[in-house]
Amino acid sequence: MRVGAHESIAGGVFNAVDLLLDDGGNCGQIFTHSPQVWQDPNIADDEADQFRTLSEENGVGPWVIHSSYLVNLCTPKDGLRQKSLDSMQKEVDAASFLDIEYVNVHLGAHTGAGVEQGLDNAVSVLDDLSIPDDVTVLIESDAGSGTKLGGDFAHLAYVLEESAQDLDVCVDTAHAFAAGYDLSTAEAVDSVVTEFDDVVGLEHLQCIHLNDSKHACGTNKDEHAHIGEGEIGVEGMRRIVTHPDLADVPFVLETPNGEDKGFAWNISRVRELADEA
Repeated sequence: MRVGAHESIAGGVFNAVDLLLDDGGNCGQIFTHSPQVWQDPNIADDEADQFRTLSEENGVGPWVIHSSYLVNLCTPKDGLRQKSLDSMQKEVDAASFLDIEYVNVHLGAHTGAGVEQGLDNAVSVLDDLSIPDDVTVLIESDAGSGTKLGGDFAHLAYVLEESAQDLDVCVDTAHAFAAGYDLSTAEAVDSVVTEFDDVVGLEHLQCIHLNDSKHACGTNKDEHAHIGEGEIGVEGMRRIVTHPDLADVPFVLETPNGEDKGFAWNISRVRELADEA
């Protein structure tokens, strides 16, 4: 099983590998900079060397870079579109520099332009990227609040179909649940996996953000809970981590990371659920 968490790069990007190993993980995710500001990745050659070496020596991977929260692919605003494009270009270049296979991005919000126009805007930005051959951009599912797109699997399928790029998908379990896809029972998980395969295709599912949800199904509220302790619960989480069609998909946790229960506790809980089954 590939399971890990979103780790900090404070003090150098290579520190994320040590943190991940301390938490008991073998795959992971990072930001290349603060996700709250427009900022370029600033990764020195020696940092990148250490990151690559530590990852290879410890059998850690795949890694995912999560794009800035400010990126909005669906925006109708030219200025924000250009900033989003520039930011994403730097992220895919950083991923290639670090030998990271994936860059994860939310579609963003159409802010009144409408669903179809918003999705077309996203396709346009993605098609303007020069994505290195060793990097794949993953479109992440969304909780679907306001005018944000990606809450419906059909949104993801549309972007993959219309884009000239070779894109894939990351499904966030808390987001999907908040968007109305019930994952709280084994039967419900089976149904959602089947629906995803029918609409998007399981061959495009390259990563799962494994998070429980603090809020009920269909509320469009995005707030993560510890594995098995939210509204998805133990039964749903157990089925997700043991579903045969998801066996080769890496699980990356973005659960709360407090002193009492952090990533290590949640990663251990995922393995326990898998072993119990």
